[in-house]
This record gives sequence, structure tokens and C-alpha cells, in this order.
Amino acid sequence: MNQVHVQEIECLLTLAEELHFGRTAVRLGCSQSRVSQLLAGLERRIGVRLVERTSRRVELTRFGAQFVDEVRPAYTALVTVFAQAHERARSGALCQLRIGFSGSVYEEVTEASRRLRADHEVTVLLSEIPLGSPFSAVLEGRLDAAVVELPVSDPALTVGFRFPPQDRLLAVATSHPLADDGRVHVEELAGLDVLRPTGDAPDYWMAARVPRTTPAGAPIRSTTAISTIQEGLGLAAAGDHAMLICRPLAERVTRSDVRYVVIDGLDEPSQMGLIWRTDRTTPQLTMLAGFLREEYSRVTAAEKLAV
Repeated sequence: MNQVHVQEIECLLTLAEELHFGRTAVRLGCSQSRVSQLLAGLERRIGVRLVERTSRRVELTRFGAQFVDEVRPAYTALVTVFAQAHERARSGALCQLRIGFSGSVYEEVTEASRRLRADHEVTVLLSEIPLGSPFSAVLEGRLDAAVVELPVSDPALTVGFRFPPQDRLLAVATSHPLADDGRVHVEELAGLDVLRPTGDAPDYWMAARVPRTTPAGAPIRSTTAISTIQEGLGLAAAGDHAMLICRPLAERVTRSDVRYVVIDGLDEPSQMGLIWRTDRTTPQLTMLAGFLREEYSRVTAAEKLAV
């Protein structure tokens, strides 16, 4: 099968319609001798004569007619697939988007994905990425985009949508002294062991997740690295560590053995972004970003009406 050329199949199907070597050659844009070569090659590979040719007429053998009936649907399907792929390549269209996330998927993301599928027949496939490797899968082309924490300072990456900024909270065990207070000043982080992500993220991104010092310059201790949110929450629940977490995630992940404490004096909030490779921007990605903007505009308007 690996030796059969598509051109040989095309030649046989055209000859089956024309039953004339000259007209077949004209349709294929080649010589009559080339038509004979293609047909002979196909017959040799299959091992049987497909066409009977005399000085007066050309006709398919019984085996040839049966083979034409069997191979034509497959050839037509193959031509259709190539034509559709060419059209998608010409217009930059994708029928699937592979989107990465860490920890939890916001409801607004799933709603935007649903609209993209309903309005444009583009399916969004979601997959979780390591907490400390937010950019690798996108840069390497394994994902089309990802919802990650900002900042992003790589010119190879585009931030297509910025989610609203959110408060950062501190996750501690229910038995921790800070759990009952409900609030902690940022300078008190110096007395804690704060979990940090592990991965290949750049230093500036890692420093934004867990600052090396407090605003006053006191060092923040971090002896343990984590690769997932759930791993971090489990360690925090054990009582030896604390973890910085954004408010939306805290609201979606509730545990009876963990308390989320408000941090006073922390300058930078948490903000997520939809990112993709700059050189692989597609209409489908920009449409997804547009749907996210509409979703958050709708949510904001509803919240204002409720107030």
C-alpha cells in the first residue's frame, strides 16, 4: 500500500469515466504514455489487469470495475480532507483549540468555550499544566494557549485577554494561629514557610508568585516547592507551610482543614491572562478572547444591577 501513488488511483478513476486514453491524458494534464505508465504501475502493484484496451475500445475488467467502485469513495474522502485542510490553512482556521490551565477553570472560560463551539464549530480541549511551568507547553506548540498567572514578559507570547485583578489570600491550616484572625499583614510573611511553585518558569514569574522579601525587606522563607494547587493545599493543611492563592481559586476550592486569610499591605494583586504564541495567533484564539471579554462585561453589568 505504501507504494501505491495517489496519482495512479486518480488516473484509473478518470479513465473509468472517459474510457479513452487521450481524453484521460487531457484531463490529467499529461501524455498518453504517462497514463499507460500509471495504469501499468497500479496493475502491477495490485497483481491483476484492471483495463482491457483494444484498437477500438477501452473498458474495465470485472475486477477493475469492482475496484473502481470500492476505491472511489476513499479517494473522494481523501480529496475532501485535503481541500478542507488547505482551506483551513489559507484562512488560519482551527477546528480545535488546546487550552492549558492550572488549578481550576473559571466558569467564564467554559462559557466562552461553549459559545465558540456553538457559533463557530471550534471545540476547546482543556488540559492541566504544571503550576510552575506556565509557558513551556505553549512555546513548544503542545498547546495553542493557556490561562496562566501574569506577568508575561516574553515577546514570543501574546496576552490576548487579561482577567480582572483579584485579591491574594494566604492558605493556612485551621490549627494555625493566623486562621482565627482572618487577616495577616504582609510583613508577617517573613515568619512563615511559604510554598513556592516548581518548574521552568522564568525568575521574574517565580518572584511574582512568592516574593523573596516583604516590602520592608525582610526575607520570606520558602523551603518547599509544589507542582499543583492540590499538593500545596495538602501541605498547608498539615500546618507546617502557608501558600499564597488568588481569591477566585479559594472560592472554588473549599477544604475543612484549610483557612484563607486576607493579606493586608500586599502591593500586587493576582491576575490571570489568556496567552498564546505571538507567531501562532489565529482567528479562533482572538474570538475566544473576545468571548471572554463579553462574559466578564456581562458579569460586571449584572453585579452593578444587583448593587
